[in-house]
Amino acid sequence: MTTRVEQIAEQVKSLPSSEREELLAWLAEFELGQVDAWDAEIARDTLPGGRMQHVLDRVRRDIAEGRTKPLGEVIDND
Repeated sequence: MTTRVEQIAEQVKSLPSSEREELLAWLAEFELGQVDAWDAEIARDTLPGGRMQHVLDRVRRDIAEGRTKPLGEVIDND
C-alpha cells in the first residue's frame, strides 16, 4: 500500500525542474511560517502568567541564590 507522502514524492519527481524549484521555494516559505508561529508561541508562554512562568521563576531564583555557573564553565570548548 502506497502512502500519500510516497504518492506526492513520485509526483514531485515527475515535475519539470522549473515547477520543482517553485515548489521548493514554496516549501521553504511555508517552513519559515511554521518557525515564526513556534517563536510566537514561545513568546506567549514566557509572558507573566504564561505556561513557562514556573520555569522562569525557578531560573531567576537559582541565579539569585548563586546556584548557576557561567556557560563557559559548563560547555567543553575543546
